[in-house]
Amino acid sequence: MRPVTRGPDPGPFARYRDAAEPLIARLGSYCSYCERYIETHLAVEHVQPKDTNPALALVWGNFLLACVNCNSCKGDAPVVVADYLWPDTDNTVRAFSYRQGLVELVNTLGPAIHPLAEALYRLVGLDRDPGNPDVTRRSSDADRRWRTRQEIWDLAQISLGNLQQPGADTPQMRAQIALTAAARGGFGIWLTVFGHDQDMLVRLIAAFPGSTPECFDQGGMALPRPGGRL
Repeated sequence: MRPVTRGPDPGPFARYRDAAEPLIARLGSYCSYCERYIETHLAVEHVQPKDTNPALALVWGNFLLACVNCNSCKGDAPVVVADYLWPDTDNTVRAFSYRQGLVELVNTLGPAIHPLAEALYRLVGLDRDPGNPDVTRRSSDADRRWRTRQEIWDLAQISLGNLQQPGADTPQMRAQIALTAAARGGFGIWLTVFGHDQDMLVRLIAAFPGSTPECFDQGGMALPRPGGRL
């Protein structure tokens, strides 16, 4: 899950939906949780639900972006912020790993961080896929997140294979792959597939607007977020 920085408050806002344009301009048209590129119907998401925290309904620092599936899974249940990792305050790319259509918790998370990562994982339904052994956590037909992750995984693998062809590894090819990644979404998947190529990691991080630069070193490797818990 991509760590993001939403930047200074451009408000005030008369309606929370008015925050959509500046959020998308700064973070791109991506769900802040599942990382899909969403061309339309990308919602202004309240970290703390507005129904249970009306005072935060128009607060810039309470906004992220979410697809209909992540937003629906999260719902309006009360949220204690300290009980979860968040992409705007922690380096969430260090908490989740990707394997084809699946999102998994990194197995080396410490005992203080693992419950926070798992809480977010379940809150927005990143664990939902047709093969989940818990039938209550299987995805519905309307939830295409796992399918989209599989499609992006396949595309990233094809892009890696193309780059490895004789004579194909050029700056132009690398720039095109970064553009393709940004147009398709799935930040964490692209970083996984190109994880051993520092130049591509740097290009990919730069290609996704709003990625927090302080969360990565000069070679694109993830670092603890300054002021965050991970």
